[in-house]
Amino acid sequence: MTGRIHSYESFGTVDGPGIRFVVFFQGCPMRCKYCHNPDTWNVHGGREVTAEEVTREALKYRSYFGERGGVTATGGEPMLQLAFLTELFTLLKKKGINTCLDTSAATFPADKDADTSAFDALLAVTDLVLLDIKHIDEEAHRSLTGMTGAHARAFAEYLSERGKPMWIRHVLVPGLTDDDEALYRLRAFIDTLKTVEKVEVLPYHTLGAAKYASLGIGYPLKGVRPPTSERIQNAKNILLKGGKA
Repeated sequence: MTGRIHSYESFGTVDGPGIRFVVFFQGCPMRCKYCHNPDTWNVHGGREVTAEEVTREALKYRSYFGERGGVTATGGEPMLQLAFLTELFTLLKKKGINTCLDTSAATFPADKDADTSAFDALLAVTDLVLLDIKHIDEEAHRSLTGMTGAHARAFAEYLSERGKPMWIRHVLVPGLTDDDEALYRLRAFIDTLKTVEKVEVLPYHTLGAAKYASLGIGYPLKGVRPPTSERIQNAKNILLKGGKA
């Protein structure tokens, strides 16, 4: 089976536990205003590879993984290529490699009665999920990403019900995702989940702005500055320490 990837990172330190070989998948249905990888949006971009080819490339760096490291699939949205992702993780698990999925769950069905058998197959070969919850408020989520936030919430509940470890990630953008009331609501949702091992606050940055210019795309957050240290700490106090009752 073949899939489309954008690139590799051979020594990732912020995409899961330990040292990670990071595979950036091509294609994403979301259009997040703060996205720093707009070059991964186009489903026809990147290059076509086989799961075996990616596995061979990852194994070159196995000696750096140690006890905690492994391979992380990110993007783009990896689950947009669900069958290819599952085959890749299956090959990696056969080699004893830890697998981590970094996702916004945009392709997971929000309908609780939907068939999730294909996702069950993926979970069987996934050790950890990094779930990016963009915004807990539905209207704000649509404005921020162009899509409903129901997919991410449904996926979080699905992971919790199946006992799959997850890290919750939240990108902190001044004026968009740093509202205290929304942060408390997000924490309240996290408290309903049984398998959250870690919550990460990721401060917004402007490092991807140059990519928009090179692609001829207007940068949606022009003029928005990264959050102050005080606002970052405030978000951490709410999301990491449990917030208010």
